[in-house]
Amino acid sequence: MVDYDLLVPYGWTEAVANEYDSLIDDGCVPARVIRMDRSECDVATPTGLTRARCPRLFRPERGPSGVTQAASRPDPLRRGADSEISGLCTGDWVSIDAELDVRQLLPRRGAITRSAADRRAQGQVLAANVDTVLICSAADSDIDLGRIERMLALAWDSSAQPIVVLTKADAALDIPLDEVQAVAPGAVALAVSADTGSGLDVLTAMLDGTVALIGPSGVGKSTLANALLGQEVFATNAVRAVDKKGRHTTVHRELRPLPGGGTLIDTPGLRGIGLWDAAEGIEKTFSDIESIAAHCRFDDCAHNGEPGCAVQEAIDSGALTQRRFDSYRKLERENAWMAARSDKRLQAEREKAWRDIRKQQRQFYQERSSRR
Repeated sequence: MVDYDLLVPYGWTEAVANEYDSLIDDGCVPARVIRMDRSECDVATPTGLTRARCPRLFRPERGPSGVTQAASRPDPLRRGADSEISGLCTGDWVSIDAELDVRQLLPRRGAITRSAADRRAQGQVLAANVDTVLICSAADSDIDLGRIERMLALAWDSSAQPIVVLTKADAALDIPLDEVQAVAPGAVALAVSADTGSGLDVLTAMLDGTVALIGPSGVGKSTLANALLGQEVFATNAVRAVDKKGRHTTVHRELRPLPGGGTLIDTPGLRGIGLWDAAEGIEKTFSDIESIAAHCRFDDCAHNGEPGCAVQEAIDSGALTQRRFDSYRKLERENAWMAARSDKRLQAEREKAWRDIRKQQRQFYQERSSRR
């Protein structure tokens, strides 16, 4: 009988067992991906940490810009999100066999997914099976509310609970916590300092399950991760003094057990945060605007000068800022554009697959006829 005690620190729970036990192939055991490379991955197994080989089916591929993309499944007719983002990622649950080969990618309970940085109609998974997302922004520099809203849309769409964390609070003269909280309905905004420990007790009490940190370079994600882990696990680097821009220090996504239970995933800094099928995330991020829009006179109100527009009335009264409404419209347009590109690409791939099948059928019948 397999002993799962060594998997518990890496997120194996009774709920996870109930979901995955019946899905695991005979002769295989469950494992969690700790760190992903091109053809191999570090995994936690019931017998401890080890290195597993990834068949091509599960390998991430690199696009022309060097950004990791997901490998396609070999079935050319398979549609849906899984066929677009099926490459393994940190946080995934898999099954491995006795030869330490990955045999299955078990169903994800959610994934933080953005569009590929090269703007192709393809998704890139940042972390899988995440329960809490820490959206990090440095309190000692100008806070980009639009970027926070983007990251909130990614987090909500992953089915995780976001927490907006303003790092480096000890170095900030003024922390606009109320302003940040106003753009994060349904989430909590906190100011913390990894150096002094200020706010860490409150943040630690809010962590649940698998926690992922996301944000641009230089905001102190790895420093915060080390503080939460209680030891220097991830490398850190100072920002440039001249412009306070960060340098890419973390280059891999890596999962580690938290001392109080649960796991933590540190991720590389995000330069671009393109949306990928994030309609639900946008709706939750801008739930205040959605609630106001429900009071418009017309159900199909475009909020562009129509009579009885509750959204425009809220802007005029100051209850809603023009910046936030513009951000909402911008993310909606971007998400719709990306969805349209993805649909066209999927349709083209499906048509090509059928052409290939018909070609193979013609060749088969021609060869059979020539043998008669």
